[in-house]
Amino acid sequence: MIVTPLTFLGGSFYSISMLPPFWQKVALINPVVYLVNGFRWSFYGVSDVNAALSFSMTLAFLLICLTVVWWIFRTGYRLRQ
Repeated sequence: MIVTPLTFLGGSFYSISMLPPFWQKVALINPVVYLVNGFRWSFYGVSDVNAALSFSMTLAFLLICLTVVWWIFRTGYRLRQ
């Protein structure tokens, strides 16, 4: 329910430069955009977003997710009864 819409709205099937300016800015919030553009740059050398920005945003989202998982295991949030 979360991954599929993010994939469809992440520029997997189109370039985000085809979107209106407002929706381009909204699309940049989506972490899938940076993953897709990183792969696009590595295969074709063309990307909507700078490759360094794509790498750093992917790393930032990874660190955020790892921090949340660490916090869940540390506190036992909804793990223990």
